[in-house]
Amino acid sequence: METVGWLTAKLGHHRSKDNITFTRRYLDPNRVTYKYHTRLSDRSFDTGLGRWITNGLQNLAKKFDLGFQFGTAPHDFYLNRVPYPSNDSLLSLFIEDAAPTVLTLNNSRTSIPNLMITNSGSQRFDLYGGPFTRDDQFKVSPFTDAFLFVPNVTLSVANQVLRALNNQGPQNRRSLSKREEVFYGLGYVDRTYMEWLEEMAKRWGVEKRAPENLTLGYVTHDSCPGIGDDTLHAPLPFNSVPRFIGSKPPNVADDTPIDLVFVDFIGDQLLGILNSIQSMKNYTTADVQQYSPFLANAILGLYAKVAWN
Repeated sequence: METVGWLTAKLGHHRSKDNITFTRRYLDPNRVTYKYHTRLSDRSFDTGLGRWITNGLQNLAKKFDLGFQFGTAPHDFYLNRVPYPSNDSLLSLFIEDAAPTVLTLNNSRTSIPNLMITNSGSQRFDLYGGPFTRDDQFKVSPFTDAFLFVPNVTLSVANQVLRALNNQGPQNRRSLSKREEVFYGLGYVDRTYMEWLEEMAKRWGVEKRAPENLTLGYVTHDSCPGIGDDTLHAPLPFNSVPRFIGSKPPNVADDTPIDLVFVDFIGDQLLGILNSIQSMKNYTTADVQQYSPFLANAILGLYAKVAWN
C-alpha cells in the first residue's frame, strides 16, 4: 500500500448556481499520519483485530526466521534512483557481482568463461545499507527463477543476445506460459508507474529538489497544503533501466566458446533470439542445461554471506 486518499465536494444552497467545489488529500501510509487524522491516541488507535493480525505476523516472522542476517550491506543500492550501470545500482550489484560470484560456487564449469543475462524486473525493491536479512531478501528479490545455460556459444554471438533482447522487448503475449502471462500483465502496470515517476522527476529536477529540503515521496501536479499532498515531498530521482541486464563479458577472443547463462523465465525468448542472430546451429531446449542449483531469490543472501561479513 502506498497512498490513502479522499475526495470532498462542497455543495452550495439548493437555489445556488455556484459550481461544486472539490478538494482532495493524499495521505502517506504511516501510523503518525493516521493517528493525526483520526484524532486517536496510542491507546485507542489499535483495534483488537489489528493487534491480533500484528501478533500473527510477528509469529510468522519468527517461524520463518525472517530476522536472520546474511551480512551487512555497505551502502544503499537503488533500482531507479541512480543510473544503471553504477556502483549504487542494485541491478549492477545483482548481475555484475552477486550472480557471477554465487552461481560459480561449487560449480564444475567455473573455469569456463560465461555471460549471464536476466530480466531487470526480477529485482523488485531497493536494498538499503546496514543489516541484510532474510526479510530484506524476500522484498528485494522474490522470484524463484532457475539459472540455465547453453554451452559453446561464441562470445561474439553471446554479446549480441542482450542487445537483441532489449531491442525486442518482452515476449508477445500469445507465446507466454500461464505464470509468465501474469507478469506480462503486471508489466503494463509497472510501465505506467515508471512513466509517472519519470515525469515527476523531470518536472522538479535536482536544482528544484535540493533547496526545498523535503523528504522523498510522491508529488501531485498541484501540490500545496490543503489541495493535494498532506505531507509535502520532493519526488524520487528517476533513471530508466533496460528490460534485460547482463554481466560483464569475459576478457577472451570473440571466437571463444563460452557458457551463455540465463534465467528460465526468459528461456524461450532467448533461444528464439539466439537462432535469429546466427545460422551455425539451431538451438532447442535440448541444448539447455541447469547451470546452478541456486535460484534467483537466494543470490543476494548467499552473496552477502561471502562479501558482506
